[in-house]
Amino acid sequence: MAGRWRVSGSSVVVLCLLLAALVACGGGVTADPVRAEVQKVLDRRAAAVLGHDRAAYARTGTGTGFGNLSAIPLADWSYRVTDVDRGGDTATAEVELRYRVDGYDRGAVTAHRTVALSRDGADGEWSVDSERPAKGSGQQPWDQGAVRVVRGTHSLVLGVGQSTGSLRAFAGLADRAVPAVSDAWDGDWARRVVVLVPRSVEGMAGLLGSPASSYRGIAAVTTGETGGREHAPADRIIVNPDAYGLLGDLGKQVVLTHETTHVATRADTTAATPLWLSEGYADWVGYRGSDRDPDEAAPELHGEVSEGRVPGALPTDDDFGFTADADGLARAYEGGWLACRMIADQWGEDRLDAFYRAVGTHDERAGAVEAAMDETLGTTPEDFTARWREYLRSELG
Repeated sequence: MAGRWRVSGSSVVVLCLLLAALVACGGGVTADPVRAEVQKVLDRRAAAVLGHDRAAYARTGTGTGFGNLSAIPLADWSYRVTDVDRGGDTATAEVELRYRVDGYDRGAVTAHRTVALSRDGADGEWSVDSERPAKGSGQQPWDQGAVRVVRGTHSLVLGVGQSTGSLRAFAGLADRAVPAVSDAWDGDWARRVVVLVPRSVEGMAGLLGSPASSYRGIAAVTTGETGGREHAPADRIIVNPDAYGLLGDLGKQVVLTHETTHVATRADTTAATPLWLSEGYADWVGYRGSDRDPDEAAPELHGEVSEGRVPGALPTDDDFGFTADADGLARAYEGGWLACRMIADQWGEDRLDAFYRAVGTHDERAGAVEAAMDETLGTTPEDFTARWREYLRSELG
């Protein structure tokens, strides 16, 4: 009811005076001086990183970690303090670190970090005691040790605990993958990749912020944001050296080409894109041009189909979960690959690319595949599934 809580003008003045230390009359919160001081320290620390100035870095606090990241070619590095919890002469700051690798990242990578600080006396400056990933966030490569860098023609490989020779081999695989992907995918993309090679599967899991058990059988993954070019600033291919080392030469190349395909198609991959399409297309590019027969490249599905057990439907997203049984996961990838291979065989490679992009133009999953099939392939999901089942019989039976 209008006027129910009216106060006099003098009352407003008194109230504003009483709350001046906390809230201005206009409603804005006054600046936190400790937060501002911490921000200044981190600004100097960021400038030291970009300037490769070890002494200036050390003047902001601990010098630990400076040497670990000094070999990485950085175009940007900045901190933004989001919260500070102070206790006397110590403080803990929650921070957003934004950085960009020169020549490779369209936009900045954002990493959430926790920074511990202290100062000597009330008039002393704050200094950094430690910096670590925020709770629930993955590590950055330099959190695991000194980063060794190898540049390829189309790639940048960052390794921890790996020899230069090993990293050069990864650069060679990535340099072959990039033109192979560009030959298959007609969309616009950066045509360069960043590959992270940690010391072990535990290192891979640390970078992803997940348990190592989730990735023991996974040779590599690609991280990045989906949903349009402006939201795909910086992809990373992260290798599991334990699983990757068990692959043969063809397998190693297929894996790097598969992951590079995810980088290339990122801007056209959205929440509407089913995993059978995104993973199947990446495998299709990976095997494209090889002489690998379907029964060799899809052994698990071949075993099922040859015994008369033809899948009744395309793989679901749940079938691609890393916690699924290994055989079931393999069949999901194989089924998606053969679906994309069928489109390329029966409709043409250009139509496969067009179908992929058409699905990604939708904002949500419901109806996206149906509309894209009608628009680009002139078919329905029911007819497509029937064709796919018959294709499995002809290729694997």
